[in-house]
Amino acid sequence: MINLVSLMRPIAPLAWLAISILAFLSLSRTGLVIWQWDRVMNSGDLAHLFFSGLRMDIVLVAQIMLLPIFALILLPTPLLRARLFTGLIGLWCVVWSYIVVFMELVTPAYMEFFETRPGRIFFEYLDHPQEVSSLVYGAYLTTAVISLCLPVITTLLILKKLRFDGGRFEFSVSFRLVVLIPVFLMLSLGARSTLGHRPVNPSTFAKSKDQLVNELFLNSTYSLLYAVYSLRHEDGGDSGLPEMEQREVVRSYQRISTVPMDNYLNPQSTHHQFGDSSKPGSLKNIVIIVEESLGARFVGSLGGVPLTPNLDAWSNKGLWLTNLYATGIRSARGLEAIVSGFPPSSSRSVLKLGKSQGNFYTMAHTLSEAGYRNYFVYGGEGHFDNMKGFFLSNGFDTAIDINDYDEFEFKGTWGVSDEDLFNRAHSIMLEEQSPFFTLIFTSSFHSPYEFPDGKIALDDEEKNTKHNGVKYADYALGQYLEKASQSKYWKDSIFLIVADHDERPRGRSLVPIESYHIPGLIIADGLTPRHFDKVESHIDLLPTLLFLANVSGTAPFVGHNLLSIPPDHHGRAIMQFGKNHAYMEGENVVIHQPDRAAEQYLYTNKTLIPTTLQQDLARKALIWASLPGVLYREKLYTPDSSTVQPP
Repeated sequence: MINLVSLMRPIAPLAWLAISILAFLSLSRTGLVIWQWDRVMNSGDLAHLFFSGLRMDIVLVAQIMLLPIFALILLPTPLLRARLFTGLIGLWCVVWSYIVVFMELVTPAYMEFFETRPGRIFFEYLDHPQEVSSLVYGAYLTTAVISLCLPVITTLLILKKLRFDGGRFEFSVSFRLVVLIPVFLMLSLGARSTLGHRPVNPSTFAKSKDQLVNELFLNSTYSLLYAVYSLRHEDGGDSGLPEMEQREVVRSYQRISTVPMDNYLNPQSTHHQFGDSSKPGSLKNIVIIVEESLGARFVGSLGGVPLTPNLDAWSNKGLWLTNLYATGIRSARGLEAIVSGFPPSSSRSVLKLGKSQGNFYTMAHTLSEAGYRNYFVYGGEGHFDNMKGFFLSNGFDTAIDINDYDEFEFKGTWGVSDEDLFNRAHSIMLEEQSPFFTLIFTSSFHSPYEFPDGKIALDDEEKNTKHNGVKYADYALGQYLEKASQSKYWKDSIFLIVADHDERPRGRSLVPIESYHIPGLIIADGLTPRHFDKVESHIDLLPTLLFLANVSGTAPFVGHNLLSIPPDHHGRAIMQFGKNHAYMEGENVVIHQPDRAAEQYLYTNKTLIPTTLQQDLARKALIWASLPGVLYREKLYTPDSSTVQPP
């Protein structure tokens, strides 16, 4: 009888490492479950969570072990015994052990902020080491030190335990056939965790209505790797949603939009005629102020903490959008919607995608044709989220960032203060001849919340806190609006003040709708002040501004002019949260998740209540979820309709 223990002895260190990683991941998950105990008990199945979590951990460990076992099967014995190979296999084990421990240690801080395990946002931030290092130093130094140092200790223990001497890999052909190949086949099955057509993925075991609980059965290394792997679908369009034929997506969108069908230039793109070229009145300047992270939760007149007295006061002097929802939880997502009118998708923002780095529509294209000068004014590094590159290659004439400030009063982690930013933008507009378009993007209300001393009465005793950061951002905004209202360009300008997103997502649902509620205010000479209470989306701001500025033309934007929607229209908003897509019409919300059936909810009192799925509403939601992928992949979202190639 074959002694299985003796046969397994040559690869025992790999088995020991695999079991150690599984034990560590289970311990980490247990800690997270205890931390989020009330949410798990309210919406999760504990046995399902841990069983599914073990399966996902086995998937990761199996994937880590596949390469070394494959090498042991195929490589000749002399090469296996070489010091180079034993060193490489030891390095492989040590590196993966460090990554696994590090990712679990950073998870609580990341999860507290983003309500998910580390994923795409995590590695996207790695493209900006200066900003991230300053942020970590200012707000997460202790977490960073622990997360970097503790894995080193773990690695040293692993090095002490793992001994890959050359004699261990004296493999005969029979050993490879009897042990290594069956082990490899078991690992292959473990890496898929199913005999089905598709391997398991993050949506396989999801069953909770709370997206954070659905994240707990994952492990953070797998979550990050899956996000990287998913990048390959950004041009391919595999979102895990029910498939619609590409031509039908665009045509179906045309049918459900508020634009008259006769206004569309052809049935295979969203290009349409907008505005009235015969409408009397001169062109108006457009000034958009994008307030970093200013969710409705911080705005007193929207039911939040009363930290924005200046914005609240100005809200009575313009069109106050009380039911406005952001398209996502990142600045790039907000900017793409505000400036391009592009709806959100499960891929990265178009600011970063390859096919949109030129000949991709923004309102700057329309305004350039009308004779406008277009400016982007920012106080930080313009390369962050590829803002500067995207804007300059898509209609903007000038992009100002931190490198263009010769003088400033205060500079923090994310750039100059909002006051310095507004002063620079104000000086540009004073010198510019009408018409012009200026996009101003603030950054003072961003962790670690740095701003100049002596400007505000602190809400918290400690200076650099969230509430004090909001108060300073509001103070700087108020200072600018007061100054601008006395300027020569005030009466000839349309002003939009809007947040890019909320400070961070919070909530126990598949898409935390409350965390998408943001302030929006349009101020213009002659515009009757009032509250606009219908549901509004980021993507509706662009057509509304063009209407108010007396601009007409043709464009592919898919939002609607808020001032001309039918009286019986409840309004709608589109939101993306990770891979989940929400379509909100009035108080009805349909949520699509990858590889799962659509679900409908009633959004009332800031809570999503499950209700019966309406098929017509579910189809609308699917059209909106499918549309951005088709527009991007087929290059339909161009400034000039004549360049459109039919899908």
